[in-house]
Amino acid sequence: MTVTAEILATWRDPAGPVGRLVATGPREDRSLAILMAAAVLMFVARAPSVARAAHLDPSAPLDARLGITLFAMLFLLPLLAYGLALALHLCLRALGRQGAASGARIALFWSFLALSPALLLQGLAEGMLGQTGAVRALGLLVFAAFLWFLLRGLAAAYPRAD
Repeated sequence: MTVTAEILATWRDPAGPVGRLVATGPREDRSLAILMAAAVLMFVARAPSVARAAHLDPSAPLDARLGITLFAMLFLLPLLAYGLALALHLCLRALGRQGAASGARIALFWSFLALSPALLLQGLAEGMLGQTGAVRALGLLVFAAFLWFLLRGLAAAYPRAD
């Protein structure tokens, strides 16, 4: 399946695409590519909000704000994501689940990538409307979708040890 078809499939059943990715075996190149694609899309999703902030407060120029956002998304986010994936792996192993650390990375990174359509919508809404109640509610829905993707993906990557 194509990446876009897998993203759409994730919105129907988050365990399916993660299970297919985990079944192909551990591949760090694929994990990193998924994470970096998600990071680029997160940067694009943040751009309208950053542009709005630069327009409303010209004390920091737009290019400086975009540079900081790009640095955060392409350099800091991957470091934090790898740390979070390791923490998830250790927690799941402590709970008696069977699975490799690569499964936690795939589940987390794929959750980020599959969430990108919602993040793009949220970024557009935030850029146009600012921090309104509707945008905050949309943010809560996006976060709930992320948790759903992550938990179902982890369940697929870490089957119960019976």
